[in-house]
Amino acid sequence: MSNSVSIVGNLTREPELRYTPSGAAVAKFGVAVNRSYNNRSGEKVEQTDFFDVTAWRELAENIAESLTVGSRVIVTGRLQQDRWENDSGEKRSKIFIVADEVGPSLRWATASVTKTTRGGPGEWQTEAPEAEEVSAGA
Repeated sequence: MSNSVSIVGNLTREPELRYTPSGAAVAKFGVAVNRSYNNRSGEKVEQTDFFDVTAWRELAENIAESLTVGSRVIVTGRLQQDRWENDSGEKRSKIFIVADEVGPSLRWATASVTKTTRGGPGEWQTEAPEAEEVSAGA
C-alpha cells in the first residue's frame, strides 16, 4: 500500500527553519486547504482543513528562502505519525506531511525560478543574481 499525499493550499505561518546538531536543515510550516461541496439539502458548504508540513535539507532551505504566509503551494509527500506520552502519562499522537516536493501554485499567480547551488549549510547561491525570488500569491 502506498503512503502518498498531495495538497494545494495556502501557507498559514512563516516557514520555521532550524538545523539539527548534525547540520541538516528542517523547515516546518502549515498549509490550509479550502474545499466546497453541496450538502444533502443542496446548500453550498465551505470547509478548511489544516495540515502541518515538515521538509528536510535543501528543500527546507529553499522553502524558507522562497515562501511566506499566504503563498499558494502544491505539496507532495507522505503522511507520518509521531507518538508520545505527555507529562500526565496520556498518550498523544500527531499526523503530519513529510514533504518530498513543494512548489508555488500557478493557478492564480506567476513565479520566477532561480536555480541554486550548494556551498554548505545555509550558504545557498543563485546562478543568476538578477533572477527574482519564487513567490506565489493567494
